Amino acid sequence: MKGVLEIKVLGQLVVLRGAREIALPPSKKTRALLAYLAVTNRRQRRDHLCQMFWDIPDDPRASLRWSLSKLRHAIDDNGDCLRTDRDSVLFDTTGLDVDLPGVAHLTAGDVHALDTQRLETAAALFRGRFLEDLELPRCPVFEAWRTFHGDALDRTRLMILQALVERLRSDPERALTYAETLQSLDPANKQITLEVRSLAAAARERAVQPPPAREEHQALAEGPAPDVQRSQEIHYCSSPDGVRLAYAVSGSGPPLLRAAHWMSHLQYEWESPVWRHWIDSLSTGNTLIRYDERGNGLSDWNVGDISFDAMVTDLESVADAIGLDRFPLLGVSQSCAISIAYVVRHPKRVSRLILYGGYARGRRKRGDSHQLDTHEAMTTLIREGWGKDNPAFRQLFTEAFIPGASREQMAWFNDLQRQTTSPLNASLLHTTFGDIDVSAMLGDVGVPTLVLHARNDAVVPFEEGKVLAAGIPGARFVDLNSANHILLGDEPAFADFLREVRSFMAE
Repeated sequence: MKGVLEIKVLGQLVVLRGAREIALPPSKKTRALLAYLAVTNRRQRRDHLCQMFWDIPDDPRASLRWSLSKLRHAIDDNGDCLRTDRDSVLFDTTGLDVDLPGVAHLTAGDVHALDTQRLETAAALFRGRFLEDLELPRCPVFEAWRTFHGDALDRTRLMILQALVERLRSDPERALTYAETLQSLDPANKQITLEVRSLAAAARERAVQPPPAREEHQALAEGPAPDVQRSQEIHYCSSPDGVRLAYAVSGSGPPLLRAAHWMSHLQYEWESPVWRHWIDSLSTGNTLIRYDERGNGLSDWNVGDISFDAMVTDLESVADAIGLDRFPLLGVSQSCAISIAYVVRHPKRVSRLILYGGYARGRRKRGDSHQLDTHEAMTTLIREGWGKDNPAFRQLFTEAFIPGASREQMAWFNDLQRQTTSPLNASLLHTTFGDIDVSAMLGDVGVPTLVLHARNDAVVPFEEGKVLAAGIPGARFVDLNSANHILLGDEPAFADFLREVRSFMAE
């Protein structure tokens, strides 16, 4: 009787039958085909598989047939798992032992809810990076799929390890193992290095210190009172090239202008569980002005120019339409660079500059091959999957932006991708953001500046926030303890963000 077939993808691809490793075909594409079919676990069109793995001159269908025959022979399959017909291929993993489902799509809330034993079981599933031995640079669609699953799983692994270190501080010998793994994954992180040293010393001395009590935070305590009626007014203005721009006004008090970032929709985000606390809190004591970037939300989608300079001009158009003379300016994510360019053009109009989660250099300008590969892979995924009925793509994208979100928040953010812009615009915008470089302008920023960045942000690296602050004369940098690119309302980091911003604007 055959043993259970085991497929391990959290590391190098390994296939076992009855605990004995199966010798897979030497062809990397054939092994990558097996991994892709096993992970997706749904019927795939032959044309799609041919396009993913083989070039047209190579007779893709013949290459696919050859690879399938080699796989069927290697795993001793008589059609139980690998099922084919003229048009499609299915590798049915029902009844098989695959390691990925044990950790796939775990959120921060899930990690928090799991007991320690189950967390340790999940941590043990990781033997390395997702399919780390199957890099295929000449197969860009597969490589984009592999890279982004790998990045998402890396973040999940870090969350699991960090949770275990925190829970096991009273047992330093056990915690040390997970801390050392964390250190191997992020050797430049000084905080982890200090954690390892502390645990090692505690383990040697067997002097266990109780973990410090956590403070209870209420992130929305400073928000509007429950009896305040929420309302916003939506208006339109035009840019010099004729693009119609939508902007919204909410709250009352001195103006605060938020520069537009992508994936915004003034109406849709008004009631959203991801952005509502931002809007309400920043509208308290201020008149908040937000606008949809060209190609997004309620602004015109059919535009000929989606360039960085056009985005700076749009910011100028909105500020002029409202009649703002001198005002504080808030940049978020890539709109930090747009805000910097605006300040350099109009140094007397901005009273204070607030930059959150931003960067001076896009991924293509950072001189980091991994960042470049990640950017290109994301561009490919956006072109292939944006706005389509592909929940796997949307979930992957969402987990990068808000890994600590609830299921409701993730579902809303998934849907936002379809509501906010077209696949073409999303691809063009992402390309533009990759080429941003305002490094040379940083020294010319002459207004008081506050830079804030989430410590474990997976979308914009923490180091980029530090680079931004270091280049602006006199800028103050605030480190926020979060992994979310968009801070969530129930996390302490959002309360810290509000406190810092309000204090800065009141100075």
